[in-house]
Amino acid sequence: MPLALCVDVGSTFTKAVLVDLADGGLVGAASSPTTVATDVMDGVDAVCRELAPHGPVAETLVCSSAGGGLRIAVVGYEREVTAEAGHRVALSAGGRVVHVSSGLLDGAGVRALRAASPDLVLLVGGTDGGNSDVLRHNAARLAAARVTMPVVVAGNAEAADDVSQELARTGRRHVVTSNVLPRIGVIAPSAARSAIREVFLEHVIGGKGLSRGRGFTDLVRAPTPDAVLRGVELLADVRGEDVLVIDIGGATTDVYSVLRPQGEDARIERDVAGSLWHERTVEADLGMRWNALGIVEAASREGLALTDATTAYAAHVASVPSHQASTDVEWDHETALARVAALVAARRHGRTRAAGDRPRPLADVGLLLGSGGVFRHGPPALGDEVLTAVLSDHGGGWTLPAEAAHGEDTAYVLFACGLLADRHPAAARALAGTLGHGRQKA
Repeated sequence: MPLALCVDVGSTFTKAVLVDLADGGLVGAASSPTTVATDVMDGVDAVCRELAPHGPVAETLVCSSAGGGLRIAVVGYEREVTAEAGHRVALSAGGRVVHVSSGLLDGAGVRALRAASPDLVLLVGGTDGGNSDVLRHNAARLAAARVTMPVVVAGNAEAADDVSQELARTGRRHVVTSNVLPRIGVIAPSAARSAIREVFLEHVIGGKGLSRGRGFTDLVRAPTPDAVLRGVELLADVRGEDVLVIDIGGATTDVYSVLRPQGEDARIERDVAGSLWHERTVEADLGMRWNALGIVEAASREGLALTDATTAYAAHVASVPSHQASTDVEWDHETALARVAALVAARRHGRTRAAGDRPRPLADVGLLLGSGGVFRHGPPALGDEVLTAVLSDHGGGWTLPAEAAHGEDTAYVLFACGLLADRHPAAARALAGTLGHGRQKA
């Protein structure tokens, strides 16, 4: 049987699954600490050795969020319109948005952008045929500034050639793609998402100093969150229904939703920045280790109860991120923290984000899927308690799924579904079909 090795090089752990390309079956799984301090290929080699007894590998596909992941700065026109659209697209492309500016870039704005140390700049502005003055001005500023990161241009199509010429004049590395906001209320993420992925692969991943040779760079296919979103898209397609995924990590909690607009939602241009039907949001203050105290603070703001003992436990794991729960009492604390992280992240994902916007239309979600280490390593009751709390959050200020089932990606295969989706679609679809049926292990 031909085997594909899918590897996610995370900031803390390198995780791998072995997939039978003939039928999409999950053959094995392995995990090893990510070896950023030496060479990330050491961790990749470790999971390869662990899975070697299963037989030779026909293809190896890697995604990565190590080294801080993909850091993106968004430079746009109006904060609530094109800059907001760019921000949403950057997140959907698997980026960590470290800076957003709107309006005319000045010296202070350029300095702030440089200080954020992005890996790339997403330059947006204007609808097609609309105002192009700000886009042209900002392109000229970036061309003249001491910035070396590549630029993805995704603004007013009528100004694209002039913007490209301006950036090329000073040798700035750049890619021009379609406008993320071709008209008010319509967001078009696909082309920019693809361009960001290509820039990440060509210019970014090799420059992070994660590995000494070309081997790692040649293996990487996408930023991890981009691969996961692709996996969620595939899962929604296989199931024929809307899907919501909550991925609780040590540093952040990411929420992915893939929706199929129907009825009124399909006709209404919901807000000026447009509706992103395949979306990822990142809650950087909600993490089970490094940002455990952020969960405590969020619980207080949202009126969610945590005991003093759980608060003390959060302080401990935040100071010792390597701590692993080992007793029933500790797992009770882990469950309480995960419940709050999931609830707050779901609320933020679903609520309105600006005056005049509508809540994200999540009523038709058919599957809520939990992902992350707390689901993989926790007791069976943990996932049910956390996900049931989300689905019964009637006072949370968001549109609750009306009749959703819930399950857990305990074998951690969503990223693998995304990596395989375009190269081996049949295997990817079969693997995705194993999700959503309770707990799932290799």
